[in-house]
Amino acid sequence: MKKRIWTSQEKLRIVLEGLSGHIEISKLCAKYQIANTQYYLWRDQLLKHGHQAFETKNISKKEQHLEQEVLKLKKIIGDLTVELKKSDYEL
Repeated sequence: MKKRIWTSQEKLRIVLEGLSGHIEISKLCAKYQIANTQYYLWRDQLLKHGHQAFETKNISKKEQHLEQEVLKLKKIIGDLTVELKKSDYEL
C-alpha cells in the first residue's frame, strides 16, 4: 500500500474536525483512513506548536532557508578569516 502524504492544511482540517466533538475519533480516522495514533500525534503537535500561528514573526520556509544559509556562510567567512590570520603569523 502506498504511503499517503498529507499536507499541513489537510492535517489541520482533520484535527479540527476531531476537536469539534461532532464525530467520534475512531469514525473520523476511518473516514480519512488514518490510524488513531496518527490523529493523536497530529493533535498533540497542533496543541504544542499552535501558538506559533499567533506570533508576530511568522516567516516562510524560504526565509528560514535563507537565514540558515546566511548563518552557514558567515561561519565559513569566520573560519577563513581565522585561517588567514594564522597564515600571517606563520610567515
